[in-house]
Amino acid sequence: MRIGMMADMYKPHVSGITTYISLNKKFLEKKGHEVYVFTFSDESYKDDEPNVIRSPGMPLLATGYYFSFNYSRQARRVLSAMEVVHIHHPFLSGSLALRYCRPRGIPLIFTNHTRYDLYSQAYLPVMMADVISSVAVQAYLPAFCRACDLVVSPSPGMRDVLVGFGVDVPIIVAPNGVDLEPFQQPVDPVDRAKFGFCAEDVVLVYVGRLGPEKNLQFLLRSFAGTSQAYDQARLLLIGGGPDRETLEDLSIHLGIRDKVFFVGMLPYEEVPAYLAMADAFVTASVTEVHPMTVIEAMGAGLPVLGIQSPGVGDTIQDGETGYIVSSEDLASFTAMMVRLVREDEQRRRMGESARKAADAFAIERTCTIVEGLYKQAIELAHPRKNFMRARLMRWMDTLRK
Repeated sequence: MRIGMMADMYKPHVSGITTYISLNKKFLEKKGHEVYVFTFSDESYKDDEPNVIRSPGMPLLATGYYFSFNYSRQARRVLSAMEVVHIHHPFLSGSLALRYCRPRGIPLIFTNHTRYDLYSQAYLPVMMADVISSVAVQAYLPAFCRACDLVVSPSPGMRDVLVGFGVDVPIIVAPNGVDLEPFQQPVDPVDRAKFGFCAEDVVLVYVGRLGPEKNLQFLLRSFAGTSQAYDQARLLLIGGGPDRETLEDLSIHLGIRDKVFFVGMLPYEEVPAYLAMADAFVTASVTEVHPMTVIEAMGAGLPVLGIQSPGVGDTIQDGETGYIVSSEDLASFTAMMVRLVREDEQRRRMGESARKAADAFAIERTCTIVEGLYKQAIELAHPRKNFMRARLMRWMDTLRK
């Protein structure tokens, strides 16, 4: 198959969606498919992989996003030859898919990776966030999903959110895959002495973006209470983002700066060694749709503490692979963090269960599921390709080549 992945942004930007696209592209290509990524950037970036089709765009402040309402002529030409197109951002890429692919009868699959309503609240001014969360998302997504051949949710919880937005077409739940091999294979852990940790210390780790949508101030406040109850608790924050300075200041204000360690961004291949050093993974985010770092931690044999929400709540089995707190309540979350730190045997038992449970998200398995969805979308769209308009558009495309 010739498969097109449409995304508002791709490498070098680091995000769960970028990782998902890159990983699926790699494994689909191993299966013999041609996979193309259509995105925006400046013209200076050089890709280290084939078939990434970039159209020029206007940089949006310092966000790493490039904005445009059109693809380049080359991108449109390549896109017209796709057998199926997978949309990963609904607003910009989604609107371009409807414009360029729908008239040509190219089948469209949309995966909703993001809680756009919650992200808008985290990053936009209050008035603008209210408009996007209550008007734009609910007004746009249902109609957009009706225009796609298949709509996919990475988790049951996100499917319920989409239904709440008014999406009234069938939604297929198909988990996003994770390459578990680097996390499950034996690896030499980072030496605890690097951070001054001793054997008795219980090291909690978070991996991800240090941004407001990750609820890390809540996590630090909970850890402050935990460290008062259990002096040997330590917290490792791996990742970068706009909130790092704020979080460092908060850790000083809370009196825990000597127990919280900001590692910063790490090369992806170094993360497994840090997880191997840790005892448990913690997250307070409620915006995850498919928490890849949580699954990677589970693959490494770490139990996870999280808050009930789409994605995280669908991934962790409470009391089996970690602990889930039912709501964003600081006292309840702190109590479970203390329990995670104190109960050594329970923590180890849940870690072993987490390692086994992570297998359900192995990329080898989920990539086969996605491949099947592409074939299903092509079959569903086949009658539409015979429409005169689609045939005319394809004939015009051949003239432009």
